[in-house]
Amino acid sequence: MKMEFDYIEKLVELVSKNELTELSVEDGEKAVIIRKEKELITTQAAPVAAPIAAPAAAAPTPKAEAAPKPEAVEESANQVKVTSPMVGTFYKSPSPDAAAFVEVGKNISTGQVVCIIEAMKLMNEIESEVSGKVVKICVEDGQPVEFGQTLMVIEP
Repeated sequence: MKMEFDYIEKLVELVSKNELTELSVEDGEKAVIIRKEKELITTQAAPVAAPIAAPAAAAPTPKAEAAPKPEAVEESANQVKVTSPMVGTFYKSPSPDAAAFVEVGKNISTGQVVCIIEAMKLMNEIESEVSGKVVKICVEDGQPVEFGQTLMVIEP
């Protein structure tokens, strides 16, 4: 294997020191993905949420309204929620002038990228875990999202 153990240890140290949640490195046919689970995300939630809440102090009402709407959609037992795996900013397309990854009413397949969550200046592609039709997109482009927040609803 081209990637030596010392190199992987340095990557783990890099993830820990910079409070990253995920780091992916590819070298030819070899790849290493280093992830920190919920423990780090919980630690990040407080520092990230505080700055977001301060500028958006006038906007708590829309967030409160957004929660009941997905619940109304999810009444059907066969619908699946795509949730945010981290705290960050939701983007529906790879760049401002590009087409959205998915649209309401469109069919998607398992493993298809459905959005991007930016966290700590890293763009994290979020993939669908099921195939089906997009019923609802629950957040707006550029909106801050929290861990576990429903991003969209899919009907398999």
